[in-house]
Amino acid sequence: MLDHVGIGVSDFGRAQDFYDRALKPLGIDRLHGDNTTFAGYGEAPKPIFWIGHEQGSPARTHVAFTAADRQSVDQFYSAALAAGGRDNGPPGLRTQYHPDYYGAFVLDPDGHNIEAVCHKPAAP
Repeated sequence: MLDHVGIGVSDFGRAQDFYDRALKPLGIDRLHGDNTTFAGYGEAPKPIFWIGHEQGSPARTHVAFTAADRQSVDQFYSAALAAGGRDNGPPGLRTQYHPDYYGAFVLDPDGHNIEAVCHKPAAP
């Protein structure tokens, strides 16, 4: 089981703005940081996702965040695109994983593949 994940970003201000906005629909907030080089996101009191400024081109990463429901996946996708993310797979079922796998994928400003996923069946 994971305790936390961290990724490197090339433009910290741009990345912080992107994650502040994109993760909000999932109930994930910025909890720690120095507003210059690092920030930690999660549900209080524990940050589980960290970003940090790195020189050069950071390695590309895939991170999937759990969404409470399919509507939250849709909201994440819209918020992420509005925050400057790029489409990497619109919201929808991914039955190749399992029948109720509902996810959306965006590329953040550094090209990291960020996903929101709900494993629950559609609400009646």
